[in-house]
Amino acid sequence: MLKIGISCCFFHPDPHRSIFKGKTLYYIEQSMAHWVNSGGALAWMIPPVKPHSPIQQRDLIHEMDGLILHGGADVSPKSYGQTPLRPEWAGDEIRDQFEIELFREFLAQQKPVLGICRGAQLMNVACGGTLYQDIPTELPEALTHRDGESYDKNFHPIRLAPHSRLQELYPQCNSLQINSVHHQAIKKLGNHLQAEAWSDPDGIIEAIRLESNTFAFAVQWHPEFQDPLNTSLLKSQPLLEDFLDFARKRKENHAPSH
Repeated sequence: MLKIGISCCFFHPDPHRSIFKGKTLYYIEQSMAHWVNSGGALAWMIPPVKPHSPIQQRDLIHEMDGLILHGGADVSPKSYGQTPLRPEWAGDEIRDQFEIELFREFLAQQKPVLGICRGAQLMNVACGGTLYQDIPTELPEALTHRDGESYDKNFHPIRLAPHSRLQELYPQCNSLQINSVHHQAIKKLGNHLQAEAWSDPDGIIEAIRLESNTFAFAVQWHPEFQDPLNTSLLKSQPLLEDFLDFARKRKENHAPSH
């Protein structure tokens, strides 16, 4: 059975927290674990490894068949050479560095990577790209990409790139709705990345793929949050199945011979 690593989110030490006071906590959101399980794969949280530990990050990655970079705190502008425009957009530079190293090591081991929301932004930054720190501030004419009240029930249309892998997965869908829960977005596209979808009509990049021998793909929306009964939304399972199929084939090709 496939083992899919999910990069952890961070609760950094908080002296005002009533439990685990002053401690760092690692976590993943349950919908992501359940989505991975729905594809017949095991979901494993990947935490950072303590420096000088006998277990190294590459050892953990060696045991995994693929990586999901999922949502959470903002990517820090410092991670792409900029200064936060506001203190609340400072993001999580510690998590950025951890996930950039994860992303690069999975690519080095030729194992597939799927980015979700923050994961798409992180992948772009890891490849030398930049972000809009806040869509309403920098693109005031854009659609509403994040609504705190409706949250994952905030929807907008997307347009798929012709002849892209994404269009191959959705051959009858030139424009469909997705959920939108982000206030940052890809600005300058990173090196060797191709855009595969844009929000319509404002043109914000919604999906990217790395030109690589391995699978490195990311979407700005949250397929793991979608209600499967809502037929107006782009189905989430083809994305997951494409990722897991690559992981499965790679595992079979690298299986030891007897």
